[in-house]
Amino acid sequence: MRKTITEPAPLIDALASLYPESSKTTLRQILQAGRVRVNGVVEKNAKCDLDGDDTIDVADKAVHRNLPAGLSILHEDADVVVVLKENGLLTVATERERETTAQAYLNVYLGQKKGEDRIHVVHRLDRETSGVLVFAKNAFSREQLKEQFAAHTVDRMYVAIIETEIDPPEGTFQSWLRERRDLKMVSGPEHPEAKFAVTHYRTAQTNHRFSMLEVTLETGRKNQIRAHLSEAGHPVVGDRMYGSEINPLGRLGLHAKLLGFDHPVTGKHMEFTAPVPKSFRKAVS
Repeated sequence: MRKTITEPAPLIDALASLYPESSKTTLRQILQAGRVRVNGVVEKNAKCDLDGDDTIDVADKAVHRNLPAGLSILHEDADVVVVLKENGLLTVATERERETTAQAYLNVYLGQKKGEDRIHVVHRLDRETSGVLVFAKNAFSREQLKEQFAAHTVDRMYVAIIETEIDPPEGTFQSWLRERRDLKMVSGPEHPEAKFAVTHYRTAQTNHRFSMLEVTLETGRKNQIRAHLSEAGHPVVGDRMYGSEINPLGRLGLHAKLLGFDHPVTGKHMEFTAPVPKSFRKAVS
């Protein structure tokens, strides 16, 4: 269940309005079980003060039991599952980590539901990037969604917290990105191993020391946003790989806020959003 707060209130009061028949004890138990998220982040403090535009999500008890705190389901049907991933969680397995991933957790979740297929990966978010991800529940849906990503028809908007203030306040980056041996993506001349990348940005808020950008991807290359902003002289905060030397958020300042695509079977356009983390907004206030 999701609720957007219209005026400031303690979290326990907002929950009481969602569940008027539940006692304060029951609501505190829901909080302590880690089932409540504020702007996408698990919150257990009943006295947490909510702002007028905060969003709270309460996970279904059965679903929550089968998923870790770093992952929650925004939408599920017979063909796709859309999730909100917290920073710090891998999307898929690596050579070093195979079990603590969004894909692995969802496979366990589906394995406990009769007649469900395994999870199919469509796209990825970096470990330290939070936000919206879509997975397919069958091979047909996977291929249909991958075709949309390849055709650049998927809507993707990120929020980035960068160092200082970018000039001009909105614009577009275009370059050929190529991966170096150290795995860092860099811009360079056109090359068989390089991929053309286009990133649009707009400054949403700034306090001059830090700025919040809304970043829209026209292409989806590895580390595209991080590389382009770093090369512009405004690395994403917390991104040591791409030159940031400050970390006011205690994490990478990148969040996948919006994902929109056509349903692989029905063709209906679907759009999902993940609230901007509260720490992002505080950094530029």
